[in-house]
Amino acid sequence: MPLEEWLTGVLDDCFCDIESIDVFNNFKIYPHIQKLTERDYFRYYRVNLNRPCPFWADDSHCSIKDCQVEPCPESEIPVGIKSGNYNRYSQVANANTDIVDCEQAQDLGAINSTLSNYSKEAFEDWARHDDAQDHFCELDDETSPDADYVDLLLNPERYTGYKGPSAWRVWNSIYEENCFKPRSVYRPLNPLVPPRGGDDDGEGFYNWLEGLCLEKRVFYRLISGLHSSINIHLCAEYLLAEGWGKSLWGPNVQEFRQRFDPAETKGEGTRRLKNLYFLYLIELRALSKVAPYFDRAFVNLYTGDRQEDQASKELLLQFFNETKAFPMHFDEKSMFAGQKIEAKTLKEEFRLHFKNISRIMDCVGCSKCRLWGKLQTQGLGTALKILFSEKEIKNLPEHSPSKGFQLTRQEIVALLNGFGRLSTSIHQLHSFRALLKEKR
Repeated sequence: MPLEEWLTGVLDDCFCDIESIDVFNNFKIYPHIQKLTERDYFRYYRVNLNRPCPFWADDSHCSIKDCQVEPCPESEIPVGIKSGNYNRYSQVANANTDIVDCEQAQDLGAINSTLSNYSKEAFEDWARHDDAQDHFCELDDETSPDADYVDLLLNPERYTGYKGPSAWRVWNSIYEENCFKPRSVYRPLNPLVPPRGGDDDGEGFYNWLEGLCLEKRVFYRLISGLHSSINIHLCAEYLLAEGWGKSLWGPNVQEFRQRFDPAETKGEGTRRLKNLYFLYLIELRALSKVAPYFDRAFVNLYTGDRQEDQASKELLLQFFNETKAFPMHFDEKSMFAGQKIEAKTLKEEFRLHFKNISRIMDCVGCSKCRLWGKLQTQGLGTALKILFSEKEIKNLPEHSPSKGFQLTRQEIVALLNGFGRLSTSIHQLHSFRALLKEKR
């Protein structure tokens, strides 16, 4: 069956169809996001890949050379990126004169680089608020000696050979323990659970899922969509041949069919891909909502190169204009809309479950898979933080920082690159359509 026949129509829990997303992404969003993530500000991501797994003893670290991440030498990192980070408040607060303020502002990372005229008390208050914010992810300590800058363009996400029980255990822990699922409900095609005959078609699981409240159903679909996106990248950038000093990477149609073809997945593949589109809509909505944060004149994407910074900001604002033009955005107001106390409890449960998933990413045995898993999880966590901060974003002051809502450089880089991965997945589906047609 052609891919266009088993991946079509309107998505559940929203009023948007797959065909509209394909056209919008492939012709408008994908070219923009590719250019954006190649800019210096977005290509360097600081991450700690040495944090121990907090849930089980893991001795399965991948020895395949393609699993390894090449950290970026300090000399190659733009000065404005490597000299900022979490000391930004005290650096500015302790300055004695406006001249010193201006000089130090050049050393501050990211969007806070020009905030130089605030009193020590105001900055300390801002810092305290930032530390206490309800993050959806377990944030890496960027000041840790174990944290390295990674050039994402030199460490692309692709198939590394990391698979089997170690990889299954990570995803099994995510689905079985963090997606609100009771143990009595069996997830279809779970590689760690023996087949259960007629009950393995997923009917019981999907009856349970449809009976959940919207928020918990959305949670599962976001995780499934993220999993699908990662699998598409692995299929599209597969190790096809290995030669002397050079490897050949490209699309593996058989691997793609094994993971997504309805005939080979008992219909599960279609659901997985629809969840990818659903996740894309959620993150697209978040990007359109956060645009006012970056619209403000004093917000800079600071690297130390004025021309580069200005070009990156202009490109980012053009990109936001594209996201706002999409006519069928997901309506997040339908979430957490019940009784105030129940809604607050549910939202906190939602946040804690997702935060736990971000911690599970430290259990991934392959360094490159861990890098991209952590980045994409943080990107989604940042998108959720944006969607549930509508009031704070609406009330942002035009010419000064806000204690109510702010983003770290790490969150911004993860948000844009994480969405870039989703956009790439949908673009790669277009390529797989053509390849499957050729095979027929």
